[in-house]
Amino acid sequence: MRSLVLGSALAFLLAAPASAQLGNPGFMAPDTKHAAPGVPAKNQNNTTDALFLKLAGEGGMAEVALGRLADRKAGHDGVRRFGRMMVDDHGKANGRLGALAKSSGVELPKELMPEHQAAHDALEKLSGAQFDLAYIDAQIVDHQKTAQLLQYEIGSGQNAELQRFAAETLPVVLAHLRHAQDLSAELKGIRPPASAAASEPRRPAPAAAPAATSAPVPKKPSN
Repeated sequence: MRSLVLGSALAFLLAAPASAQLGNPGFMAPDTKHAAPGVPAKNQNNTTDALFLKLAGEGGMAEVALGRLADRKAGHDGVRRFGRMMVDDHGKANGRLGALAKSSGVELPKELMPEHQAAHDALEKLSGAQFDLAYIDAQIVDHQKTAQLLQYEIGSGQNAELQRFAAETLPVVLAHLRHAQDLSAELKGIRPPASAAASEPRRPAPAAAPAATSAPVPKKPSN
Protein backbone atom coordinates (compact mmCIF):
# COMPACT_ATOMS: atom_id res chain seq x y z
CA MET A 1 0.00 0.00 0.00
CA ARG A 2 2.80 2.39 0.93
CA SER A 3 4.58 1.68 -2.39
CA LEU A 4 1.37 2.36 -4.31
CA VAL A 5 0.84 5.71 -2.57
CA LEU A 6 4.48 6.70 -3.08
CA GLY A 7 4.35 5.74 -6.74
CA SER A 8 1.22 7.83 -7.28
CA ALA A 9 2.81 10.81 -5.56
CA LEU A 10 5.94 10.56 -7.70
CA ALA A 11 3.89 10.27 -10.88
CA PHE A 12 2.01 13.43 -9.94
CA LEU A 13 5.17 15.36 -9.11
CA LEU A 14 6.88 14.45 -12.36
CA ALA A 15 3.91 14.78 -14.69
CA ALA A 16 1.99 17.84 -13.48
CA PRO A 17 2.97 21.41 -14.44
CA ALA A 18 5.72 22.83 -12.24
CA SER A 19 3.56 25.65 -10.94
CA ALA A 20 0.93 23.15 -9.83
CA GLN A 21 2.99 20.73 -7.79
CA LEU A 22 6.37 22.24 -6.90
CA GLY A 23 7.46 25.22 -4.85
CA ASN A 24 5.20 24.22 -1.96
CA PRO A 25 3.72 27.55 -0.76
CA GLY A 26 2.44 25.83 2.37
CA PHE A 27 6.02 25.69 3.71
CA MET A 28 7.15 29.05 2.36
CA ALA A 29 9.86 30.92 4.27
CA PRO A 30 8.85 34.45 5.44
CA ASP A 31 11.46 36.21 3.28
CA THR A 32 10.65 34.30 0.09
CA LYS A 33 10.52 36.28 -3.15
CA HIS A 34 7.70 35.42 -5.52
CA ALA A 35 7.55 34.78 -9.25
CA ALA A 36 3.74 35.08 -9.02
CA PRO A 37 1.27 35.29 -6.14
CA GLY A 38 1.79 32.17 -4.03
CA VAL A 39 4.59 30.86 -6.29
CA PRO A 40 8.17 31.07 -4.89
CA ALA A 41 10.76 32.54 -7.25
CA LYS A 42 13.41 30.20 -8.63
CA ASN A 43 16.18 29.02 -6.27
CA GLN A 44 14.36 30.22 -3.13
CA ASN A 45 15.12 27.87 -0.22
CA ASN A 46 13.24 27.26 3.00
CA THR A 47 14.63 25.51 6.09
CA THR A 48 13.85 22.07 4.66
CA ASP A 49 15.76 22.84 1.45
CA ALA A 50 18.84 24.01 3.36
CA LEU A 51 18.85 20.92 5.57
CA PHE A 52 18.26 18.66 2.58
CA LEU A 53 21.23 20.12 0.70
CA LYS A 54 23.51 19.60 3.69
CA LEU A 55 22.44 16.03 4.45
CA ALA A 56 22.18 14.91 0.83
CA GLY A 57 25.60 16.39 0.09
CA GLU A 58 27.17 14.61 3.06
CA GLY A 59 25.47 11.30 2.30
CA GLY A 60 26.25 11.36 -1.41
CA MET A 61 29.92 11.99 -0.77
CA ALA A 62 30.03 9.10 1.71
CA GLU A 63 28.33 6.73 -0.76
CA VAL A 64 31.02 7.39 -3.36
CA ALA A 65 33.86 6.95 -0.85
CA LEU A 66 32.41 3.70 0.53
CA GLY A 67 31.61 2.46 -2.97
CA ARG A 68 35.25 2.88 -3.97
CA LEU A 69 36.26 0.99 -0.86
CA ALA A 70 33.89 -1.86 -1.76
CA ASP A 71 35.23 -1.98 -5.31
CA ARG A 72 38.71 -2.42 -3.86
CA LYS A 73 38.08 -4.73 -0.88
CA ALA A 74 34.90 -6.77 -1.54
CA GLY A 75 35.33 -10.51 -1.89
CA HIS A 76 31.91 -11.11 -3.44
CA ASP A 77 31.51 -10.13 -7.10
CA GLY A 78 27.99 -8.82 -6.51
CA VAL A 79 29.15 -6.60 -3.66
CA ARG A 80 31.98 -5.28 -5.80
CA ARG A 81 29.57 -4.45 -8.62
CA PHE A 82 27.24 -2.80 -6.14
CA GLY A 83 30.11 -0.58 -4.95
CA ARG A 84 30.85 0.45 -8.53
CA MET A 85 27.19 1.30 -9.03
CA MET A 86 27.31 3.54 -5.95
CA VAL A 87 30.30 5.40 -7.34
CA ASP A 88 28.56 5.84 -10.70
CA ASP A 89 25.00 6.67 -9.65
CA HIS A 90 25.79 8.76 -6.58
CA GLY A 91 28.64 10.46 -8.38
CA LYS A 92 26.23 11.67 -11.06
CA ALA A 93 23.67 12.71 -8.43
CA ASN A 94 26.37 14.58 -6.49
CA GLY A 95 27.29 16.56 -9.59
CA ARG A 96 23.69 17.56 -10.16
CA LEU A 97 23.16 18.40 -6.49
CA GLY A 98 26.32 20.51 -6.49
CA ALA A 99 25.02 22.58 -9.40
CA LEU A 100 21.68 23.11 -7.63
CA ALA A 101 23.44 24.10 -4.43
CA LYS A 102 25.62 26.61 -6.28
CA SER A 103 22.62 28.21 -7.97
CA SER A 104 21.01 28.51 -4.52
CA GLY A 105 24.11 30.06 -2.93
CA VAL A 106 24.71 27.04 -0.66
CA GLU A 107 28.15 25.46 -0.21
CA LEU A 108 28.18 21.68 0.13
CA PRO A 109 30.67 19.88 2.42
CA LYS A 110 34.00 19.00 0.82
CA GLU A 111 35.13 16.33 3.31
CA LEU A 112 33.51 13.32 4.94
CA MET A 113 31.69 14.03 8.18
CA PRO A 114 33.21 12.40 11.31
CA GLU A 115 30.55 9.65 11.46
CA HIS A 116 31.06 8.78 7.79
CA GLN A 117 34.82 8.78 8.18
CA ALA A 118 34.49 6.49 11.21
CA ALA A 119 32.34 4.07 9.19
CA HIS A 120 34.90 4.15 6.38
CA ASP A 121 37.77 3.47 8.80
CA ALA A 122 35.89 0.58 10.44
CA LEU A 123 35.20 -1.07 7.07
CA GLU A 124 38.80 -0.55 6.01
CA LYS A 125 39.87 -2.93 8.79
CA LEU A 126 37.62 -5.75 7.53
CA SER A 127 38.11 -8.12 4.63
CA GLY A 128 36.41 -10.96 2.80
CA ALA A 129 32.97 -12.08 3.94
CA GLN A 130 33.10 -9.84 7.02
CA PHE A 131 33.59 -6.76 4.87
CA ASP A 132 30.92 -7.78 2.36
CA LEU A 133 28.20 -8.28 4.96
CA ALA A 134 29.10 -5.21 7.03
CA TYR A 135 29.16 -2.98 3.95
CA ILE A 136 25.91 -4.26 2.47
CA ASP A 137 23.98 -4.14 5.75
CA ALA A 138 25.19 -0.57 6.30
CA GLN A 139 24.05 0.26 2.77
CA ILE A 140 20.54 -0.97 3.57
CA VAL A 141 20.32 1.40 6.54
CA ASP A 142 21.87 4.29 4.60
CA HIS A 143 19.49 3.92 1.66
CA GLN A 144 16.47 3.71 3.96
CA LYS A 145 17.56 7.00 5.52
CA THR A 146 18.20 8.55 2.11
CA ALA A 147 14.76 7.53 0.86
CA GLN A 148 13.17 9.19 3.91
CA LEU A 149 15.24 12.34 3.32
CA LEU A 150 14.14 12.53 -0.32
CA GLN A 151 10.48 12.08 0.64
CA TYR A 152 10.91 14.83 3.25
CA GLU A 153 12.19 17.25 0.60
CA ILE A 154 9.44 16.30 -1.85
CA GLY A 155 6.74 16.97 0.74
CA SER A 156 8.16 19.93 2.68
CA GLY A 157 10.68 21.71 0.45
CA GLN A 158 10.14 25.04 -1.26
CA ASN A 159 12.80 25.08 -3.98
CA ALA A 160 11.08 23.51 -7.00
CA GLU A 161 14.34 22.36 -8.58
CA LEU A 162 15.42 20.58 -5.39
CA GLN A 163 12.02 18.95 -5.09
CA ARG A 164 12.26 17.74 -8.69
CA PHE A 165 15.76 16.40 -8.05
CA ALA A 166 14.47 14.51 -5.00
CA ALA A 167 11.50 13.09 -6.93
CA GLU A 168 13.71 11.88 -9.77
CA THR A 169 16.37 10.45 -7.44
CA LEU A 170 14.01 8.53 -5.14
CA PRO A 171 13.25 5.63 -7.54
CA VAL A 172 17.01 5.10 -8.07
CA VAL A 173 17.64 5.00 -4.32
CA LEU A 174 14.78 2.54 -3.80
CA ALA A 175 16.24 0.30 -6.53
CA HIS A 176 19.61 0.45 -4.72
CA LEU A 177 17.87 -0.50 -1.48
CA ARG A 178 16.14 -3.53 -3.00
CA HIS A 179 19.39 -4.71 -4.56
CA ALA A 180 21.26 -4.33 -1.26
CA GLN A 181 18.54 -6.32 0.50
CA ASP A 182 18.86 -9.09 -2.11
CA LEU A 183 22.63 -9.18 -1.66
CA SER A 184 22.30 -9.29 2.13
CA ALA A 185 19.94 -12.27 1.90
CA GLU A 186 22.34 -14.04 -0.46
CA LEU A 187 25.37 -13.38 1.78
CA LYS A 188 23.49 -14.73 4.81
CA GLY A 189 22.38 -17.85 2.95
CA ILE A 190 18.71 -16.92 3.11
CA ARG A 191 18.43 -17.32 -0.65
CA PRO A 192 20.65 -19.13 -3.16
CA PRO A 193 23.17 -17.13 -5.19
CA ALA A 194 21.72 -15.60 -8.33
CA SER A 195 23.26 -16.14 -11.74
CA ALA A 196 25.77 -13.58 -12.92
CA ALA A 197 23.21 -12.00 -15.26
CA ALA A 198 20.45 -11.96 -12.66
CA SER A 199 22.70 -10.43 -10.00
CA GLU A 200 23.53 -7.37 -12.06
CA PRO A 201 22.53 -4.13 -10.27
CA ARG A 202 18.90 -3.29 -10.85
CA ARG A 203 17.94 0.18 -11.97
CA PRO A 204 14.38 1.50 -12.19
CA ALA A 205 12.80 0.83 -15.55
CA PRO A 206 11.26 3.75 -17.47
CA ALA A 207 7.53 4.11 -17.06
CA ALA A 208 5.64 2.13 -19.65
CA ALA A 209 3.11 3.80 -21.90
CA PRO A 210 -0.52 2.93 -21.16
CA ALA A 211 -1.63 -0.16 -23.03
CA ALA A 212 -4.01 0.46 -25.89
CA THR A 213 -7.53 -0.77 -25.35
CA SER A 214 -9.90 -2.11 -27.95
CA ALA A 215 -13.50 -3.14 -28.05
CA PRO A 216 -14.13 -6.83 -27.35
CA VAL A 217 -14.52 -9.01 -30.40
CA PRO A 218 -18.07 -10.40 -30.49
CA LYS A 219 -18.37 -14.16 -30.43
CA LYS A 220 -19.89 -15.90 -33.40
CA PRO A 221 -23.41 -17.09 -32.61
CA SER A 222 -23.62 -20.80 -32.10
CA ASN A 223 -25.83 -22.80 -34.44
